[in-house]
Amino acid sequence: MICQAMALILTDYSRGRIAVAFTATGGAEALRRAADERPDVVLMDIAMPDMDGIAATRALRGLPDPPHVLILTSLSPSNTVERAVEAGAEGFVSKTDAPEDIIRRVLGVCADAPQFNTASQRQLIGDLHARQSTARRDEARAMLDALPEREREAVLLAAEGFTNAQIAARMFISERTAKAHLSSASDKLAMGRVQMARLVERADLPSRD
Repeated sequence: MICQAMALILTDYSRGRIAVAFTATGGAEALRRAADERPDVVLMDIAMPDMDGIAATRALRGLPDPPHVLILTSLSPSNTVERAVEAGAEGFVSKTDAPEDIIRRVLGVCADAPQFNTASQRQLIGDLHARQSTARRDEARAMLDALPEREREAVLLAAEGFTNAQIAARMFISERTAKAHLSSASDKLAMGRVQMARLVERADLPSRD
């Protein structure tokens, strides 16, 4: 039904600007037909039998004189946009887009203009932010894990707001030793006490309870 609807939209609404070369209901079939008929653009669904749209896009883009690929999707689950772009997709078309918008994007990608609708842009930005946040968390954890165990423990306690005396009591060490641990960690990290507390916050460590 989706294939028939898209073929109808592209044929009837484009006023002769677009001709539908073929439709396929699976990724492997789409790859075979594209290799034979060499279309300019492929509208690729994500969920298909035998080969998903991401894998099919990657295979299509590996063909000699490859077609442009627009992903036809509802953008679920997350990371769809990022994975599709990495596979070679040049834009997205929503199944709920107006016919004029779909046609405009097909014609636009033929002119080598990436075609990302608002929903795909929003998801890509969200995925990039999430990945950046994860990378910053992992970097912070690695920096803390590089400290000697006792220095790391002192830094974590300091980040919770404990004074040197309270840290010493909790670690069963002298206040002077607690201060030395924090000073050594500060030198290794090139951070002051407040910065180390922010580092612990960014690391988002599991609760010790």
